[in-house]
Amino acid sequence: QVQLVESGGGLVQAGGSLRLSCAASLRPSSSYVIAWFHQAPGKEREFVAAIRWSSGTTHYANSVKGRFTISRDYAKNTVYLQMNSLKPEDTAAYYCATGAVTFTSGVNDYAYWGQGTQVTVSP
Repeated sequence: QVQLVESGGGLVQAGGSLRLSCAASLRPSSSYVIAWFHQAPGKEREFVAAIRWSSGTTHYANSVKGRFTISRDYAKNTVYLQMNSLKPEDTAAYYCATGAVTFTSGVNDYAYWGQGTQVTVSP
């Protein structure tokens, strides 16, 4: 069973950048999609971006297209989320997840989750 550990969150001013990391304890199945979600206080967990482990094909939520980039380091079993031009509305806990085999934004479609890392963007 794969375990996921996120890191890289923090406090940044609007317009700034952060890079989140999601380290997997095992190499994900080649068919798996690894995704990032975020959840603001009082709101539902929402899809941000995803990458297919084998091919590197990516998919983004409309709200982050052009600002965020998801990538993977195959040798390190790690997925990254580069976040640029951050906005206060990006403030949330960010979670990585895997276990889905299609590009899906459904929370229930992912079997494995990390513990989350907090991102706070000040005005």
